[in-house]
Amino acid sequence: MIEIKKMSVSKIKEKLHDTADPEFIRALEDDTRKGVQVALRSYYKRIAEEKVLAKQFATMNTYEDNLKHNGFKAIAGIDEVGRGPLAGPVIAASVILPYDFYLPGLTDSKKLSKDKREQFASIIKKTAEAVGIGVATAKEIDHYNIYEATKIAMQRAIIDMKKEADYLLLDAMTLPVTTEQMSLIKGDSKSVSIAAASVVAKVERDQYMTRLAGTLPEYGFDKHMGYGTKDHLTALRTAGITKEHRKSFAPVKDLM
Repeated sequence: MIEIKKMSVSKIKEKLHDTADPEFIRALEDDTRKGVQVALRSYYKRIAEEKVLAKQFATMNTYEDNLKHNGFKAIAGIDEVGRGPLAGPVIAASVILPYDFYLPGLTDSKKLSKDKREQFASIIKKTAEAVGIGVATAKEIDHYNIYEATKIAMQRAIIDMKKEADYLLLDAMTLPVTTEQMSLIKGDSKSVSIAAASVVAKVERDQYMTRLAGTLPEYGFDKHMGYGTKDHLTALRTAGITKEHRKSFAPVKDLM
């Protein structure tokens, strides 16, 4: 029998942080100390949340599992970030995850906090079989249009990988390449591979815009990442248009 009464509440919390055995949990349920019951409720909440995330991850792995069952071994998820901003590049990422990859909570980068995105991006880069980054500049966006520039960035991301993919999963895009592919609407919420690419691309672009803010501080790129906020539009009117601005986008074009 576990002597729960001899354990401090802090020690119980510490033990609950690890995987607790059923006998220990049953003993805690009989402990009348308020601190113990609060800790136990927190434990149950965490376990419930972990189960939800595990189920979500399994669901988002469905496409990958089916493709692996059909013999594909190097499935690349591809996504981009930066179609809507008035400034900066569109950046794409291509990611091939290992067979046993598991990262519960991974989803569309827009649904994650900045800290969580950066944490996940680091894990993905360390564990992925291959990661590629592709960039299409503001000048290329103006020349080709944003849709075509996005495809260019995605193809560059694929080429940038050190391993060749035998299947592509893309977020609402189709590329002019010979590799077999599937386009998924809202793919970053349906496929772990696309979600991984969305996270890597988002962190990569945010870092780019933050560096840009260091050389062009008057525009506040580190705060709005190039989107058409009120402060950004004010800066455009007072400080002018830079080479990082998309001159084919109406708010910028109207100021030329």
